Amino acid sequence: MSEDEKYMELAIQLAEYGRGFTSPNPLVGAVIVNKGRIVGIGYHKKQGLPHAEVNAIFDARGHTEDATMYVTLEPHSFYGHQPPCTRAIIKAGIKRVVIGAIDPNPLVNGNGVKQLMDAGIEVKVGILEDKVVEQNEVYFKYVKTGLPFVYLKLAATLDGFIADVGRKSQWISGPRSRTLDHKWRGEVDAVAVGKGTLLHDNPRLTPRDVYAPRKPMRVIFASQIDFDTNFNVFKTDEAPTAIITVETEDNLKAARKFEEIGVKVWFTQTDERGKVDLEEAIKILGNNGIRSVLIEGGAYLAGALFEKNLWDKVYMFISPLIMGEGLKLAEGVRRKLEDAIRLRFSEIQRIDEDLLVVIKNE
Repeated sequence: MSEDEKYMELAIQLAEYGRGFTSPNPLVGAVIVNKGRIVGIGYHKKQGLPHAEVNAIFDARGHTEDATMYVTLEPHSFYGHQPPCTRAIIKAGIKRVVIGAIDPNPLVNGNGVKQLMDAGIEVKVGILEDKVVEQNEVYFKYVKTGLPFVYLKLAATLDGFIADVGRKSQWISGPRSRTLDHKWRGEVDAVAVGKGTLLHDNPRLTPRDVYAPRKPMRVIFASQIDFDTNFNVFKTDEAPTAIITVETEDNLKAARKFEEIGVKVWFTQTDERGKVDLEEAIKILGNNGIRSVLIEGGAYLAGALFEKNLWDKVYMFISPLIMGEGLKLAEGVRRKLEDAIRLRFSEIQRIDEDLLVVIKNE
């Protein structure tokens, strides 16, 4: 590993401390090195607070003249909630800036590099770029497409069921796996389930028993609003809630009682099955500022996401249980072997007795 990679790796680790706090901003870390010694470190802590570069310069306390700054993402170059980081870098007398990845935001996107170079600063771009882009997968997708990054979480038995024949699923995965899921809830903008999960599990969909940076919006996908307001997710004092449903006369009428208690109701057209148009639903989430959504079930919703290729990353907990029959993890998918949806495992780790398999849509 080169010196540049070593210090960029540290900057990436620093950026991770902001996970869950910075949205809609990216995760950014910065390290300042002067004559072989780290003199300043920083990361972006929260939207509205100083950025990583400014925090690192402050931490260096005057030891920035002729130093090198390592920053995971291109320094921003415009006035927003904070003044341009490029200006702070130039003013600090830093002579070299090493950048992990160019910021896709059109307001930056190369302008930060140009401003630094115009000031006579040496700039190097692309150090550990893949790691930086993956760390900011939510930010990169939303800036480029306006769509949220879709995480799909599943917990299945070894023979591929997410619930038994009576639709009981609590609990297939173990305690540590469930704690990890609650941690993820506190890091995304929204947590979503289908109507079946609402009716059978009555979930709260809030992060619990962990320190959570945020309370995500709870989202219910339901082609028919044929349920009442007594479910846990409609206690809007815990977190905001939305229903995404099909625009029918009955649903428009039913929506009023939910809107009266503060639940948002968003409408789509029907898909070919007469259900919520998931592609349109995901666009609606993006249009309402949802940059990341963790979808936790159920089986038909998961199957539709796979069929329509509307997911970005799967977290699948596989528990050492055999049931023989029950609710499949992707109901509604009917394919022959030669046409099977082929996935690629990117990471496998053991969580007590469970296996966590991470799958990327690439």
